[in-house]
Amino acid sequence: MIFLGIDPGTALTGFGFVRQSADGSLSAIDYGVIATDANDKMENRLSTLYDELSKKILLHQPQCGAVEKLFFRRNVTTAISVGQARGVILLSFAKAELQLAEFTPMEVKQSVVGYGGADKRQVQQMVKAILNLTALPKPDDAADALALAICCAHSYRYLELTHG
Repeated sequence: MIFLGIDPGTALTGFGFVRQSADGSLSAIDYGVIATDANDKMENRLSTLYDELSKKILLHQPQCGAVEKLFFRRNVTTAISVGQARGVILLSFAKAELQLAEFTPMEVKQSVVGYGGADKRQVQQMVKAILNLTALPKPDDAADALALAICCAHSYRYLELTHG
């Protein structure tokens, strides 16, 4: 099975595709970021995000995808723009008929590291180990997306039972 993790953002959206083999082992297929031009109009940036993500979904054909749940305490402007990007991401999932899972950062850390309070470096180290990568995944947005895909793979049986 193939799982997709998405770390939403307007400037950079991290993506990570992970394959789970029959023996349960996980490996990275593709990961990176979709970047948009900060000088472009928001509607064009969102269109670029939709188009690029849709192409990747079509290319890799994942069975399930995970997006980070958002909650902001301070910067409302950031929350709105990330929320707009998240909406485009959810639309691309719906158009591809891709099963959606949503996880908080704490849930992802718990699934990948075993501790919900883990720091970014610990998450990156575990992503590297779980996926048998030769180096830490970069940039941070891509590493976070791979962690979301791993969390999705770990949670898939539960998701199937509860959401069919």
